[in-house]
Amino acid sequence: MARRDYRKSRVGAHALEPETLMLGFGFDPALSEGAVKTPIFLTSTFAYKTCEEGKQLFDHMSGRAPAGADAGLIYTRFNNPNLQIVEERLAVLERADACAVFSSGMAAILTALLAVTEPGDAVLRSRPLYGGTETLFDNLLAKWGVASSSFFDGLDDAAVRDASAAALDRGTLAAIYVETPANPTNSVVDLDLIAKVADEAAERQGRRPVVIVDNTMLGPLYQSPLKHGADLVVYSLTKYVGGHSDLIGGAAVGWAEPMRKIRSIRNLIGNQLDVNSCWMLTRSLETLRLRMDKAFDNAGVVAGWLRDQPKVERVAYPGFAPADSREAEVIARQCGAHGATFSFVVRGGRPAAFKVLDRLEVFKLAVSLGGTESLACHPASTTHSGVSANERAMLGIEEGMVRLSIGIEAPSDLIADLDRGLATLSAKD
Repeated sequence: MARRDYRKSRVGAHALEPETLMLGFGFDPALSEGAVKTPIFLTSTFAYKTCEEGKQLFDHMSGRAPAGADAGLIYTRFNNPNLQIVEERLAVLERADACAVFSSGMAAILTALLAVTEPGDAVLRSRPLYGGTETLFDNLLAKWGVASSSFFDGLDDAAVRDASAAALDRGTLAAIYVETPANPTNSVVDLDLIAKVADEAAERQGRRPVVIVDNTMLGPLYQSPLKHGADLVVYSLTKYVGGHSDLIGGAAVGWAEPMRKIRSIRNLIGNQLDVNSCWMLTRSLETLRLRMDKAFDNAGVVAGWLRDQPKVERVAYPGFAPADSREAEVIARQCGAHGATFSFVVRGGRPAAFKVLDRLEVFKLAVSLGGTESLACHPASTTHSGVSANERAMLGIEEGMVRLSIGIEAPSDLIADLDRGLATLSAKD
């Protein structure tokens, strides 16, 4: 497959911006009775005109057809107009060859890893990762014979290269998997460094490991891993892309060859996203930039206020990286914003964190992130409770850590709510 030509997304000589494309790209009203918005195609199967056409469709879906064959529509486990429109628009945002959407972020991550690894392979991974991803590597992939080696500082060239060497000693290094910024610590990984390490591994083993980046925390508008040497980008679409806390979904986006393998596995096991959620995502993509910009602006205000509070030990917010540090340089180079999900550590450990959280009224006590409403949780007892206490301490997930997902409310109301929560702590806490 040739790289997608986005020059076709134009009005005359003028190239359209992503936020404009999100309102119409991939949909022709003339094919749906003139409907301005995409209808929901609630059908499990599609009629084809002749037996020969049906044969060609199945040859394409099974991978037997030559490259460039017309996909067409045949069965919703394979494709559907709502699914295809979401995939086209996400590919536009990433400037990628292709996209596949899934029933959840974890389904996307697992399918991507299944597509690029075999028993006996090794994977190099950054840490911390989302708690479910940590469990996937440690409990499931390990049982299937896929070993992993880890690095904890994605800005330390020597540490990353040492971990890569350790992974190569355990088998063919099939993939490098990173999450940046990381959940919940907001630690960053230098993607250009990761690309260099992948190239160095290719020189040693004759095959470049597939670089996979979880880009959930900044989304396709504010970080572009494919521009920095990644091959695949994975998402929990539940978060900022969905953005309303009313759907579950995931995506893998990237270059043609790994995406071909990912689609093949998805077609086989049927973990594609349902039609209604695909339709909801087309709605969400129309306001993605508006929502993210407002939430990111709010987060900067709230984080700045928290940093000045005496009962707060530290705030893990990318915008607070020390000037002239390697962290600040990497953030400036590869991140277009500082995000709206960050953590702070309350003095007094878990009991103090629970006191603060239980006092909140505007913030909802809930896991997940990236919705229009602000959420707060205690990672050590929720999202990362499946990680051992010793490992959590090693990863910087402290007992007093509170994770906030900042929404689009008035920031003054969020600050007042946090102030009430912190006021419950006495000098002894």
